[in-house]
Amino acid sequence: MATVQYSKTSPYYSTGVTGNYLDVANLPKMPKLADDVSFVINKTYQFRPDLLAFDLYGDHDLWWVFALRNPNTIEDPVFDMRIGRRIFLPKKDTIQSVLGR
Repeated sequence: MATVQYSKTSPYYSTGVTGNYLDVANLPKMPKLADDVSFVINKTYQFRPDLLAFDLYGDHDLWWVFALRNPNTIEDPVFDMRIGRRIFLPKKDTIQSVLGR
């Protein structure tokens, strides 16, 4: 039986593995802070949370952060990233704290 080890930037890092299958997702909690930045998605980032994550945090693997921070706005982390949609962006130090860095 192979053991899968996800990186700390993966949303599945804390999720266990049973056999060849992931257990129920144990996603980190993304706090809603007063200093989170309000952002309106533009043409550059439409359907590209990975580009936004790279430009903000220097790591495209943090694309999932936007869905966790905006659960009432983003259900599908790719196709809900539409032009004109307003979301909140956590600051880099908030993400590092959540990831234990």
